[in-house]
Amino acid sequence: MYVLTINQRDSREVGDMVHDLLRALRPVRTVLPFQRSVGDEAIGLVADPDSAVDAALRALRERRWNVGIGVGSVGAVDPADPDGPVIPGALPDTQELREVGGPGLVYARRAVEEAARAGRVPVSVDGPDAEAAAQAEAVLRLVGQLVLTRTDAEWAVLDLMVPGVRGQQKLVAAELGITVQAVSKAVQRSFWTEEHACRPAAARLLGLAEAAEVSRS
Repeated sequence: MYVLTINQRDSREVGDMVHDLLRALRPVRTVLPFQRSVGDEAIGLVADPDSAVDAALRALRERRWNVGIGVGSVGAVDPADPDGPVIPGALPDTQELREVGGPGLVYARRAVEEAARAGRVPVSVDGPDAEAAAQAEAVLRLVGQLVLTRTDAEWAVLDLMVPGVRGQQKLVAAELGITVQAVSKAVQRSFWTEEHACRPAAARLLGLAEAAEVSRS
């Protein structure tokens, strides 16, 4: 399981933006939907590493969030006794965070605290296999740098693109009323193709971090 804890970097300057974050994360496949945990922070659970990468990059795009990914098991707890036993593998029917516990949440907390200290690309990964987590983190920060440096004009193009579909630049150009050459330049400048080529590498490393936990259990 992958737990993402995401908190805001600039709430004092711009106010609480958690609602906007939750809207941006709606397309992500989740086991437990992203929801406000406390203050200007949201937490969500995803089952697969591709979804974890997707969620992290969507949050980084907004340029105001620290993103922590915790690799570890979670389970249901009694909300009346949050420090009580965790039922591994079970999640509450209510989909409420207050009824979830386990090491995945602890790793995500540590990761988001590290992300807040990371500076330029505020994403971090933590889990029982420190080496695999560090490798996944390194790739995510490289890809995250590509996402963070894009302009609004480039995003206007990229938001209409679908990875792996051929011949779509002409359709995007027509939709935006610009030339195909302008679309091509936006794709090249933004390193969009390279981002989507690297996403599976980041997901694979996150998967290795999860496999290490399973093998130790």
